[in-house]
Amino acid sequence: MGKLTGKTAVVTGAARGIGREYALRLASLGANIGVIDINLKSYQDFKNENIGDGFETVVEELSSLGVKAIGAEADITSEEEVISAFEKIQKELGSVDILIANAGGGTGTLDENTGSTVDKNQLELVMARNLYGTIYSVKAVIEQMKKQKYGKIVTVTSVAGLKATEDGGYSHYGASKAAIINYTKYLAQDVGKYNITVNAIAPGYIGTGRLMEKFEKIGVDIFENETALKRLGTTEDCANVIEFLSTELSDYVTGTVIDVTGGLLK
Repeated sequence: MGKLTGKTAVVTGAARGIGREYALRLASLGANIGVIDINLKSYQDFKNENIGDGFETVVEELSSLGVKAIGAEADITSEEEVISAFEKIQKELGSVDILIANAGGGTGTLDENTGSTVDKNQLELVMARNLYGTIYSVKAVIEQMKKQKYGKIVTVTSVAGLKATEDGGYSHYGASKAAIINYTKYLAQDVGKYNITVNAIAPGYIGTGRLMEKFEKIGVDIFENETALKRLGTTEDCANVIEFLSTELSDYVTGTVIDVTGGLLK
């Protein structure tokens, strides 16, 4: 029996990278897993992103761990698609006990979209991917969590939501991630009386297959030297915090942000 045996967790943006690691960790603890992603084979778009040998999608990989797993493709920026995806998962796995609202992303390069040069179209897309997608995912499960008087919700922000870049670039992304932090705090106050905890995780420089391509182009040592621990983070580092926030270990923790940055915040 694992810590989460009998529970159902949904992880958005779990087809690859950090989201995949979150789903695998929760499955290893016994939870049945619903995966939502815009493309369940998106790992194929990045040469350094991989899933377990012999599996076509992370859903198959999760099933091999002895839990029930189901995948649903949806654009997180569309509330209608999000609702449909959650309905598909709940039909197969039952009510959701744990939500990891991980899906999101940025646009453009890191030196674009400074605070004074934000592109309207990129701003709208990033807000939709990050803030709106998070809210849509929460709305899809919150009423049944209230009824069952239990729920663990983890939103995913970023160090960019806690600390500005030195040149003020990528402000549209940072603003959207900062908005998730405040939304998390408001939601925690709203639903705490229903025994639902709501917290955020803020990853820093994490060496996923996709991000390693960017780090290597600029110079991995540049990013490592910014951290107190002098190394990039791993997806396992982030999954450790997800395990804490998804189990009984965090039953009296809500409305907070845990940064997984290796000491980027000084």
